[in-house]
Order: sequence, then structure tokens, then C-alpha cells
Amino acid sequence: MSRKAPGIGLIGFGWMGQSHTRAFRNIEVYFPESDIRPRLVAMADPVSTRVATAVEDFGYEKGGADWREVVHHPDVDIVDITAPNALHRTIAEEAAAAGKTVFCEKPVGGHPEDTMAIARAIRTAGVLSGCGYNYRWVPLVQHVRHLIEEGRFGKLTHYRGRFFSMYGRDPLSLLTWRFTEKSRYGTLTDIMSHAIDMALFLCGPIRRVVATRETFITHRPIPMPGEGTHYDVGSISDPTGPVTNEDYVGALVEFESGARGTLESDRTIVGPQSDMAFELNGTKGAASWTHEKLNALELYLPEEQPVDGFIRVLAGDWLPHQGNIVPGHGNSLGYEDLKLIELYEFLQAVGSGARFSPDFEAAARVAEVQAAMARSWESGAWESVETL
Repeated sequence: MSRKAPGIGLIGFGWMGQSHTRAFRNIEVYFPESDIRPRLVAMADPVSTRVATAVEDFGYEKGGADWREVVHHPDVDIVDITAPNALHRTIAEEAAAAGKTVFCEKPVGGHPEDTMAIARAIRTAGVLSGCGYNYRWVPLVQHVRHLIEEGRFGKLTHYRGRFFSMYGRDPLSLLTWRFTEKSRYGTLTDIMSHAIDMALFLCGPIRRVVATRETFITHRPIPMPGEGTHYDVGSISDPTGPVTNEDYVGALVEFESGARGTLESDRTIVGPQSDMAFELNGTKGAASWTHEKLNALELYLPEEQPVDGFIRVLAGDWLPHQGNIVPGHGNSLGYEDLKLIELYEFLQAVGSGARFSPDFEAAARVAEVQAAMARSWESGAWESVETL
């Protein structure tokens, strides 16, 4: 692979595929010090209007409906998968077998067993991989991880992680693949995957869980093929179909470190808009952060602060990468900036031949926790997190 211009092949050009593409295009703008300039070689999507947009407006050299043409294109070095979850395994396994580096949006597999199979395929092929757990890349979240590693919070004792997003709170939200058997699980593999990954990133491995689930909205309007996302709504007169997976997941967790915690995710909750958040406590301090205020951190380090209680720390160019995007203090980043940072870091790792984190092995650790949660739904008891 050319270190200067790795060939990108994208599969799936919905809103996430477009976000990835903007990130690839902007790397040279925001990170001029990088010698890696991704080349948009090929893309695939079954919707012809998306293909036209990708080629005419976003700059892909080639576009079509067949994802296999992307995987086997001789100039594609990196296959980037932003297709629906149920398609990830087939695409990723074929890309790995073709010797391609693979980046895939979370949760990698449509269900935990798929994720483990994909991780094995990557391992067998000996290729590099990356997974889209982009909330790790918030500069203030990276700062919290650094404080943990320095021991500034002492021994971690409590963790509360959540992802509350009300994209599905409207009963007229369209019955896209996220709500049907095309995705065996709902919230568990959608937004709970982010909450689990963040917990593992900050607190380390989880030993066991006890979990519960609920489907609060049981029917939704059926969309026209190829139209609508999970943010779109239909009409009360539209025909409806059954929701076949869960809206809510909640769990008590025990970490291998001895810390105790909770994890919750819900796509129908009323109130929170995009509350991907955590609160952690240690013997020497505490921290609290939410994506809804991603440029602010509530921090409590009593041995280091002049006054007792939480203080608000604002993001600024004192943090890694923040200054590449916006200078000064208190100036804000947004969601797509996280994708920019994530894919910049991924390409830097791949360009040097280094392993990227999070890769598919990290996704496998998330899948193991998800599988334990699903077993707990059935048993009604604590379940150990096991290697699948």
C-alpha cells in the first residue's frame, strides 16, 4: 500500500458513509503535517442516487451497486464498511481474505457471534483492522484516560455508563433495519455497544453482568425501499410492521479491577437527545462527561484543586488534535470532528504498519459483554463474560 495515497473503498453511502468520506477528504486540510493522503477509489451502494452523489459530489473515482467490485478492486487498499450491520460479516470476511485492511463501523458484526467470527477472519488473514468507536476520540475523553493511567483518580470504584438517544421515541419513526430481524438485536448492538466500549476503554475488562431489556414501541411505519433513516418519520396512515428487537437494555456490571457499575442504553427515552455519557469515581477523585456537552468535563481532584467540589474543564487546543480543528480555549468540536480524528489516527497507524486501537479484537471484547447480557435476559441471573 502506498504510504502517500492509500486507496479507499467504501461500502454503504448512507449518512455514516458520507461522514466517513468527508473525514477522508478533510485529513489533508486539518492535518497538513500528515504525509498520508487517502484516495477515494471506489464505493458501492444499492441506491443509484447515492452512487451518483458519491461520484459526482464527493469525488469517488468509481461507484456501483456491487460491493464485491470494491473489495476486489486492485487499487483499493482499505475497505471501509458503513453498510447495515447484518451485511458486515460477509463483507469483512471477503475483504480480509482478499488481503485488504478493513475498517468497520460498530458493532462490527450484526450480533456477537458475527463479531467474533470477523475478528477470527482478520486474525487468520493477518491484516490490520479498525472499528468505529468514535467517542473514544473526544479529546477530553482521551484526557480522562490519561488521568486514569497516571493514577490521579486513585483506584476506580464506581462507573456509570449510558447512551440515551431518543431517535426512536416517535412511534412514527420508520421501521428501518435497526428495528427488525435484519438486526437480531436492537439497542444492544446499536448504541449499547458504544457504552460498553467506553467502559472497557476507561475501566478495563468486565467480569460479569446481570441485564434486562424491553421493547417500548412495538410497531412502526414501513419505509419505501432505499429511503429513510432511523431519524425519519412516516405518517399515521402508513402501513406498519412489528419491531422485533429491544429498545432498552440495562445492566449491573462488575469489573475485573473490583469496580462496580451500571450500563444503560435506550433509543425511545424521552428527554435525552444524544446522551452518550459516563460518570466515574475513584478513591482520589471523579469525573463526568456527556456527548451532549462534549467540550466540557466535570472534574473532581480534591488533592489538586483550590476549592472542594466539581470544577468544569473546557476543551481547548491544549488537548491533542483539538488545535488542528479549532484554536483557543472553549471553542467547540462536533460529531464529525470525532470521525475526522478517528480516521486520521487509523490511517496513521496503518501507514506505519502498527496495530490500531480499537481494532476488531477490541470489538470482540465488546461482543463478549453483549453476549453475556443477552444470556442474562434469558436466565434472569448474573452471567460471566466469556471468550466466545
